[in-house]
Amino acid sequence: MAAYSAGTSNNNAAPLLRVQSLHALLYCERLFYLEEVENVRLADAAVYAGRRLHVELAREEEGDWHALDLKSEKLGLIGRVDCLRRRNGSLIPYEHKRGRAARIRTTNPPKGSKNSDEACAWPSDRLQVGAYAMLVEEATGQTIVEGRVRYHQDNVTVRVPIDPALRADVIQSISRARSLADCVERPPVTENERLCVKCSLAPACLPEEARAISRLSSESIHKPLQRSVGLKTQQIDQPSADQKAGTGKESSLATSHVPRLFPADDHRQALHVVTPGARVGRAGDEIEIFAPEQPKERHPVREIGQVVLHGFAQITTQALRLCADKEVAVHWITQGGGYIGSFSSGAGAVQKRIRQYEALRTPEFRLQLVRRLAEAKILSQLRFVLRASRNTDRETIGISQTIDGIRKLMPALQRANSVDAIRGLEGRAGALYFKALPTFIDSAIDERMKPEGRTRRPPRDRFNALIGFAYALLLKDVMSAILTVGLDPAFGFYHRPRSQAHPLALDLIELFRVAMVDLPIVASLNRRQWDPDDDFVVAGFQVWLSDLGRRKMIELYEKRKTDRWKHPVLRYSLTYARLIELEARLLEKEWTGEPGLFARMRLR
Repeated sequence: MAAYSAGTSNNNAAPLLRVQSLHALLYCERLFYLEEVENVRLADAAVYAGRRLHVELAREEEGDWHALDLKSEKLGLIGRVDCLRRRNGSLIPYEHKRGRAARIRTTNPPKGSKNSDEACAWPSDRLQVGAYAMLVEEATGQTIVEGRVRYHQDNVTVRVPIDPALRADVIQSISRARSLADCVERPPVTENERLCVKCSLAPACLPEEARAISRLSSESIHKPLQRSVGLKTQQIDQPSADQKAGTGKESSLATSHVPRLFPADDHRQALHVVTPGARVGRAGDEIEIFAPEQPKERHPVREIGQVVLHGFAQITTQALRLCADKEVAVHWITQGGGYIGSFSSGAGAVQKRIRQYEALRTPEFRLQLVRRLAEAKILSQLRFVLRASRNTDRETIGISQTIDGIRKLMPALQRANSVDAIRGLEGRAGALYFKALPTFIDSAIDERMKPEGRTRRPPRDRFNALIGFAYALLLKDVMSAILTVGLDPAFGFYHRPRSQAHPLALDLIELFRVAMVDLPIVASLNRRQWDPDDDFVVAGFQVWLSDLGRRKMIELYEKRKTDRWKHPVLRYSLTYARLIELEARLLEKEWTGEPGLFARMRLR
């Protein structure tokens, strides 16, 4: 019997379907679409356990274990049969599953048996072994009358008849899979919530968030957020159909609990290489760092989520290949804090980008996103001003004017009917905000550490050197999230297209500037963590971080990423590191039929 490698049908440009994809299709059509069409692959503990099971079986049954790679141009299928055995002259395909068998209640249990439930195959497992049987038939010319599924958790083997009904189900499933693969639109979330709990793609699918938004109106989302900064509730988005119809679905998000299937933390670390002349290489499955006059370092790649090369550090082709294989992003940042670019494996699904292009070319849709993004940024700035001045006499120090000025901009923001008008309002709020920032720095702190307005490219004081470098670190994390989700960073909705920057990354970063950079830097200044002489380099009117200062800023920023934050709408907590990816995924939902949750975050 011949073995085959993966490929495409010669008679049809469409790629062959994996038999496993039919299993996913019957489990959940959205899971099939994410895996097979958008090429989203996430392995959780259950997936790894399943892989280990097959390795252990092959090892234990060495010589009696015959896994076969098969394909059929006629069926349009390709797959690997777990095991093919001959029993009484007949070939029988076996499928091994780590979990338990399904159960059906029997009216006449076997004599002496206390259990009236009979083990049977789950529908998706039945379909999978049926497809394998049809592949074996075509390859061998022998009729297959039976397949078997072995469930290891309850040590049961279930027999599956390969009858006409099962063959028809396989053909029908192939047709449905082909139909879905030709669509640009992603199927809706399954109505069976229990399937999502055990699904490895739940962090990319976000099914609970989609269900939550279907129950809620824009007003119920917006009211608690407005009240948190002392603003009168004013509706920004258009009322939902449910709200207009008074169907009662506008129950408050703030009192709803959304089960969190999205991971709260990313245990993989960012590896910053800051030493001039350092080189990043590979040794097996480890990342090696060679730095002048320093001992060699080794880090297991499974513990690394990003490699960040500062200045003139270099990386070998072998290390880049390892990062690509293990989905480790690589970023380049200049010593002065300029973001150069990122490397991430995979091109991203074209269906995602088509949906992004079509949505962001619609002026009304784009204006809605811009308004919500600007509102989120301005309200976070206002919230920071209120927090930082709550134990002071605001009138005496002049903060009252800042607060009143920002609040007065909000009604104009709601009435603005163009992106340019919103940019102007956001700029005025930013000017008020940065004018107030020096007030929040302890008066006993060295005057050289206080800002003199906002300056960049180059920064002209120490404060701006700090936030400029930290914004570059934030930008690389936002870029990493955009690439992970599979969006096109060059196609944004708020910032004007420029040749040296990615507009979508510049858009998303606005959500996190206050919480992840401004606030922790002001707090660190008041804790006297910075040395005006040792942590900075002054060259004429330009001020940069020294090598020591960069290391301190990286440590401060990475620590901030591990802080947890509770989403004001979804009501669950996660780290800032995970929050960036969550917002990128919620942004994509805005144009995949599940809108309403993007840019709802606010500083607490």
